Amino acid sequence: MRDVTDADFEARVLRAERPVLVEFTAEWCGPCKQLAPVLKAVAEEESERLDVVAIDVDANPETAVRYGVMSMPTLMVFKNGEPVWSRVGARPKRRLLEELAETV
Repeated sequence: MRDVTDADFEARVLRAERPVLVEFTAEWCGPCKQLAPVLKAVAEEESERLDVVAIDVDANPETAVRYGVMSMPTLMVFKNGEPVWSRVGARPKRRLLEELAETV
């Protein structure tokens, strides 16, 4: 799982050739820390068809504001430069994979 910033979000997420799962996160966010190993596992298991990245909303507020992110963690899938799926809150790996299967 890689980190993105306001500066490279367009290049690494919006212009990506395949779907990108973005976690909007913050250092102080307990549920984000709980979700980290789940996202790492999803990134490894789905590496053939999905990129997984994280963006710290405190260090990169422009992107969070642009997409109306109010709570952490917020997960969004981007395809062809557009958000196509969004959920708020931590979830178990199995549930996340089931939800992503409908979108990716």
